[in-house]
Amino acid sequence: MLKTRVLTALVIFPVTLAVVFLAPPLVFKGIIAILLMAGCHEFGRICDLSTRSTNILMVVQAALFAALFFAWDKITPHAVPVLAAACGAWLLLFTRLVTFKPDAKPDNAYRRFGFAAALVALTSCWFALSWLHEQPRGEFVVFLLLLIIWASDTGAYFAGVKFGRNKLAPSISPKKTWEGVYGGLLLALLAAWLWSGPITQLGIDLLPLAAISIVTTATSICGDLFISLHKRTVKLDDAGNLFPGHGGVLDRYDSLLPGAVFFALAFGVLAQ
Repeated sequence: MLKTRVLTALVIFPVTLAVVFLAPPLVFKGIIAILLMAGCHEFGRICDLSTRSTNILMVVQAALFAALFFAWDKITPHAVPVLAAACGAWLLLFTRLVTFKPDAKPDNAYRRFGFAAALVALTSCWFALSWLHEQPRGEFVVFLLLLIIWASDTGAYFAGVKFGRNKLAPSISPKKTWEGVYGGLLLALLAAWLWSGPITQLGIDLLPLAAISIVTTATSICGDLFISLHKRTVKLDDAGNLFPGHGGVLDRYDSLLPGAVFFALAFGVLAQ
């Protein structure tokens, strides 16, 4: 399993670099939309939707992506208010993290919530990534976002293994600890500073960069927990199997779903 996981990561990383740094904006939008449509199908699984409901979800999601494609030039001048609204929607979704009950069973309310959550999560993530990619030196900004999330995940893992004592959300993800959160945050701050300062000189001041990194790290952790909550409710280990050893889109990019949105809003407010 570890060998498969490593080999898959060795493929994902250069492909990600190619998409971020080489794809023109329109192609970038299309690739991200296709990837998230795979995640849309996985939402059907973790939200216990019927085949019919999953198909409806995918049609609605595809229609939303298409509408945003065609209305892009009219929407992007209002990107910050749109992102603020998306962050507000995500904060409402995060309330599930504090109301979750380990013995919860999927019911109609759970399925309706999941249907709406999928549309919010996927649409807002696509908009945030697409908008960031079109900013000046946008490819470097998008990679900064990815780097913060990767560093946070890596730091949290090693800090949790070495120092983990206090559980973060034992009913949702028993292995996560507060010590892991602190380790992930420290490594994310260091990675963000190295990338945006000495390496690329993106010109983001230190305090705004720290704020962006903290917000992104915190919300990416919540995104991980949000998807884990749904998998635990329907008794699934993985949302999908697109990436051998890693699971599906929602397993691999769960942190990115809200992380991209809050990063984009913080970047738009603090770094421009």
